[in-house]
Amino acid sequence: MAAGALHRSMRTIHLHGGSNDSASTKEFGNSSLKFISKGFPVDVKFLNDKSRSFRHCKMHVIRAISSHASVVDPILSTAHVTTNFNQNTSIESSLILIRHGESMWNEKNLFTGSVDVPLTKRGIEEAIKAGERINSIPVNMIYTSALIRAQMTAMLAMTQHRQKKIPIIMHDESIQAKEWSQIFSEETIQQSIPVITAWQLNERMYGKLQGLNKEETVVKYGKEKVHEWRRSFDSPPPNGESLEMCSQRAVAYFKENIEPQLHNGRNIMVAAHGNSLRSIIMYLEKLTSQEVTNLELSTGVPLLYIYKHGEFLKRGSPVGPKEYGVYAYTRNLALYRQKLDEMVQ
Repeated sequence: MAAGALHRSMRTIHLHGGSNDSASTKEFGNSSLKFISKGFPVDVKFLNDKSRSFRHCKMHVIRAISSHASVVDPILSTAHVTTNFNQNTSIESSLILIRHGESMWNEKNLFTGSVDVPLTKRGIEEAIKAGERINSIPVNMIYTSALIRAQMTAMLAMTQHRQKKIPIIMHDESIQAKEWSQIFSEETIQQSIPVITAWQLNERMYGKLQGLNKEETVVKYGKEKVHEWRRSFDSPPPNGESLEMCSQRAVAYFKENIEPQLHNGRNIMVAAHGNSLRSIIMYLEKLTSQEVTNLELSTGVPLLYIYKHGEFLKRGSPVGPKEYGVYAYTRNLALYRQKLDEMVQ
């Protein structure tokens, strides 16, 4: 559903050259598209040939001309594309995971779960700091939970990104919402990043613990019982979800919606919650149920993974906007950062 709104809005294939060559060739199944990198739009049309995966598409090859321009990242639109063509397995994509910044109930030491509360001032600062850490890593799409603390974190983080694109939440909750949120400027679309919200990425539901003070809950139920609810894999709190239950929905959504985008070469940021992200990391790193219960995620600290050859490689947390950490040492990320550096010189 959200993907449908994305497909209608993102109707253009955006390509940028990764070398100094004046011409580049992109392979799509048995077809190849050759374009000249001179900053001009090129229309490419395929006849109604069943052997072709593409029916009609449009390319814009854009070159940044000032420090205020946005870097144009590869975004493959599926509005006019069937997804059954052969993919290049050497494609490298970036996956950024961010737990939301401190929320107002984190500050009060309350069980939050599915209750929708905003960030504190400290949480806002954490989100901005997270944005500084990832400001040289490409982002083509953003996924967040349906809760405001995750959405605030994603939006605030992107204010720091050097590509200077605008994150736009895609609304598909009704036909009217879809129609009223359409974008009719191709230029504006090129300067935007779609943000997809999904309840499946929400924090696990803490049932009858939601809104209770954590220390008072220990007094009421006992330290061992509360620890079991919070840290075991398969023991849910009263009327709530266990980590296992949260994992089933979060990982299923990731595999069905996010991983295919990574496979297609899109760079993704996911802003979510401690338990939904622990679930996803369990899948990415093939952790056991015991290992994942010991996994701690700090608020507002991004984690970077590289997706290549169908595998996820953990790169750790970017250390800062002016420091080259381990995350920079892939060829694609280094070239991307170099392009950003050239824009401001």
